[in-house]
Amino acid sequence: MEPLTVVLIGLALIVCAYMAWNIGANDVANAMGTSVGSRALTLKQAVIIAAVFEFAGAFFAGDAVTDTVRKGILSVDFADPMIDEVFSTDIALGFIAAMMAAATWLTIATRYGLPVSTTHSIIGGILGVGLILEVKYSTSLIDWEVVRKVVMSWVASPLMGGLIGFFSFIIIKMLILDNDNPVERSMWLAPILAFPTFFVLGLALQYKALKGFISKAASNGWIEDKNDWLPVKENGVFDPWAENAWIPINSIMLAAVIGVISSVVLYAVLRRIDINEEKRGFKGVERIFVWLQIITAAYVAFAHGANDRSNAIGPMAAVWQVLSSETGQLAAKAEIPLWLVLLGSAGIAVGVLTWGWRVMETIGKKITDITPTRGFAAEFGAATTILVFSMPFLAVPVSTTHTLVGAVVGVGLAGGAKAVDFRVFGKIAASWVASVPAAAFGAVVLFVASGGDVLNMIVILPLAFIAVGVAIWKSGSEIHVEDALSDVGGDGHTVTPFELFHEHAQAVEETVEHMLAAVNAACDDEDATEAIEMTIKTELKADYVKAEVRRLAMNDRRFGVHVSIDDFLYMVSRQDRIADYAQNVAEQLAFRPLLDDDEAKSNLKTMAEAVSETVAKYEDAVE
Repeated sequence: MEPLTVVLIGLALIVCAYMAWNIGANDVANAMGTSVGSRALTLKQAVIIAAVFEFAGAFFAGDAVTDTVRKGILSVDFADPMIDEVFSTDIALGFIAAMMAAATWLTIATRYGLPVSTTHSIIGGILGVGLILEVKYSTSLIDWEVVRKVVMSWVASPLMGGLIGFFSFIIIKMLILDNDNPVERSMWLAPILAFPTFFVLGLALQYKALKGFISKAASNGWIEDKNDWLPVKENGVFDPWAENAWIPINSIMLAAVIGVISSVVLYAVLRRIDINEEKRGFKGVERIFVWLQIITAAYVAFAHGANDRSNAIGPMAAVWQVLSSETGQLAAKAEIPLWLVLLGSAGIAVGVLTWGWRVMETIGKKITDITPTRGFAAEFGAATTILVFSMPFLAVPVSTTHTLVGAVVGVGLAGGAKAVDFRVFGKIAASWVASVPAAAFGAVVLFVASGGDVLNMIVILPLAFIAVGVAIWKSGSEIHVEDALSDVGGDGHTVTPFELFHEHAQAVEETVEHMLAAVNAACDDEDATEAIEMTIKTELKADYVKAEVRRLAMNDRRFGVHVSIDDFLYMVSRQDRIADYAQNVAEQLAFRPLLDDDEAKSNLKTMAEAVSETVAKYEDAVE
């Protein structure tokens, strides 16, 4: 092996590890974001659990053999004489460029807390390489049907995830939360809900996380035929008893057993704990769903590690095959060496442990408020959607990230449109659309700059790493207290973001005061119309001030408190939700009469007074 080839392989392995690190850093939120947001797990607990299950899934359950042309984005006829050593070398260099471009895009997205698809990012990188190779070899390589499905999934998967999440939470709300005795109802209903949940997870576990293990079991003779357990991709039928079933009867029975065992275990656990005893801030219904949410999150982490490790080590396996073999030619399949599996698995785990918290906070806290029941509904919606879209009769390469974010938004909308921060969701959606073209553009730039030459690629890759490091370092916009609290420019006083933040807190307090007046009037059977109107009016004022705070904080870069601008704006959004809550209460009073129950009215007044008193003390603290 030539020295330049050895150096290139070493750099390619660094790029592979970097890609794996980004997969862990960005995608861990798919598993643990809602658990952190609902406080079912602390951030530290979530990161540790995710790292363990991601590593376990990636190391023990992934495929031993991978397609060299990842995700079917390139249609290559390996019998074509064009597939010679030169073409294979171009593919290897192109895949290195694709990994570097996808990883760079993921780093940028993670830096700003944006949950994007690692799968779509690597697809974008390979798409860019395919475009260049089509021009260079005057041939057709890109399967545009796969590209069309990817674009379709941008809408289809979050929409379906949102709908299932929405209706899952509505069902929980109707059957349990709105019941006269929700705790007693949940004691016997939660194990029933656990069955469909773990049935779906059982199927998904086999089809997404354990497909590599099942294929290995068939090749070793442990099972007769892998098609008895996995969906048949071609000419499949719905009949589970058929040899070419889309959902084989064996996998259905195993999933049903998993569902039954889970339901029985949950039933036994609920009979042995006092769910009315508060633990870590939870009691009653929410404490029950904490268990369901944590188990679901651990599954998602395991499945993600098993399934998405291929986004890093799949292209690297092809690179290794070409550069290390005597023929230097690409084949349809590539063996994945154990050391490469370990590299990818460790990279994902380290990514979780180091930067995983950034995107986790976005999904768990910034889109909508998450409780254990809402988090469970979102995770169930995401898991069901991914299972449906992975079936051979659809075979759409959906993103777990897109699906989960859609499910979180759907669960949030179950509490009303104001419960969702569409500013955050808008940024996330824009980053989804940008993923494929951004990674494609980056791959094109790197490959063209290398000119298909090994030495040039060796020079370019370190420069690319340096450029990424400098860009991330310079992107850290901080707000410094000493500047934020001082006059900024001119002889007169210019309002600072912190002064506007205080003004917003005052508007929030005023909104809550009017809400209290509306509640008192309604409970005393008096006309609450004026107080309701004033609540709505002052909430609009708070919205206006919030917009001004955001505008000023985003446009003036001279501040900086060891609080990032994103965190500062998040504080504003959390503060604004208090006003939204007060407005929602007032609107409910306008929409429907109160129950003729003196005790309930007294409790409502007490709660409103407690909220008002808390907000008043909070405003004093802000001042």
